Amino acid sequence: MPSHTATTDKIFYDKTKLSPEAVSKLVESSLTGADDGELFMEYVQSEFFGWDDGRLKTCTYDTDMGFGLRSVAGEKFGFAHSSELSEKAIARAGETVKSVQQGHGGTMDLNPQGTNQQLYIDDNPLLQIPFEQKVKLLQDIDAYVRGLDPRVKQVSIQMAANWKAVQIMRAGGHKASDIRPLVRLNISVYLDDGKGRMEDGYYGFGGRYSFDKVFEEATWKKAADESYRQALVNLTSVDAPAGEMSVVLGPGWPGILLHEAIGHGLEGDFNRKGTSAFSGLLGKRVAAPGVTVVDDGTMQDRRGSITIDDEGTPSQRTTLIEDGILVGYLQDRMNARLMGVKPTGNGRRESYADHVMPRMTNTVMLNGDKTPEEIIASVKNGIYAVNFGGGQVDITSGKFVFSASEAYLIEDGKIGPAVKGATLIGSGADALTKVKMIGNDMKLDDGVGTCGKDGQSVPVGVGQPTLRIDGLTVGGTKT
Repeated sequence: MPSHTATTDKIFYDKTKLSPEAVSKLVESSLTGADDGELFMEYVQSEFFGWDDGRLKTCTYDTDMGFGLRSVAGEKFGFAHSSELSEKAIARAGETVKSVQQGHGGTMDLNPQGTNQQLYIDDNPLLQIPFEQKVKLLQDIDAYVRGLDPRVKQVSIQMAANWKAVQIMRAGGHKASDIRPLVRLNISVYLDDGKGRMEDGYYGFGGRYSFDKVFEEATWKKAADESYRQALVNLTSVDAPAGEMSVVLGPGWPGILLHEAIGHGLEGDFNRKGTSAFSGLLGKRVAAPGVTVVDDGTMQDRRGSITIDDEGTPSQRTTLIEDGILVGYLQDRMNARLMGVKPTGNGRRESYADHVMPRMTNTVMLNGDKTPEEIIASVKNGIYAVNFGGGQVDITSGKFVFSASEAYLIEDGKIGPAVKGATLIGSGADALTKVKMIGNDMKLDDGVGTCGKDGQSVPVGVGQPTLRIDGLTVGGTKT
């Protein structure tokens, strides 16, 4: 496997005619007197296919290239970016970011220590499968789903891929590189019962691997079957009850509640500024015994995995909560330095046009010792939430509202009818203390997570075992 640095050198120097030596001097000049900073260069190829009404509706292909230059001085940073990757543009950006250093005499922080780890392939998924075969796959999926049930009225499919190459240069000529492939397939199915009721089901999967997996018949048929199953479940659903009750969260994707309501509150910037519900609580109990949460960017092929973060720090597995005790935060370099701790490899940005922030990668709650059957049987009346759709979270307080896209009543310890319109309402910090049972069936999501923060979106992963949480407020539609 070729090194990522060799691959990115060809892109950023051979194609653009940039001189590595000249760029290194420009970075050195721009960052003299700063505490930290880097030149972040990025090249992206991306494509998207949208299928609707039995035909290809949308097909796009795009390339983008550019750089972002950042200088950090204390708690401030100067940032400039451009889609023109030239020595002249980098020099202009350098003059801009130097302004933050006025009156500041910093010493450049130590460079990240590199590793030989590469988490995924260099191969570009956009180049692996001919266009005609991609369109045929969409046709095959559409025909397969419509053949499952005459009540299928609509099939929508989205298939996307991108291939990103990044190189980070710091003062002194230090370089770090990464190659990041990403593919995804989403299928939505709409069923009409012929009596005026229409419901939909959705399933998506993806990761940092080649298109080969997407094109495996067993894989895409499983995705189609699952989207159809969810639509079928929703077609027979009843109105959800409302009130405070026990909620059982299924394994895998329901970890998005953990990500949003808890994970953001464990990011270093919010805790350094004292605006998180978890600020100042290191070493304190913040969750029920048995709750252990990690953020792990080193998982092979996962959507949230990164060989290095967007500052060049190698990705790692960081324990955040251990047996209910808060033991760590997620850190980029600036917030780690200001808090007197080590960076955790969580400095991320959406693109070269965006600045770095501490962000999650793959955030997971680890296994407990209960079987899913034991957990369900322990609940007399409650809700079993298997999948989630949209939600809103106040990061400062941790208060959340999440809509369940697939949920069931639990009646006398058994799973009852499906319900529609169920929303979970609560506070992330409070919900952690109400965890009563933790399953032994930890599962990762199927590769569809995207995290938003301050207007930036990055791919992430989530995971958890089956959980029982008591005393959550459920907003329902039953009158």
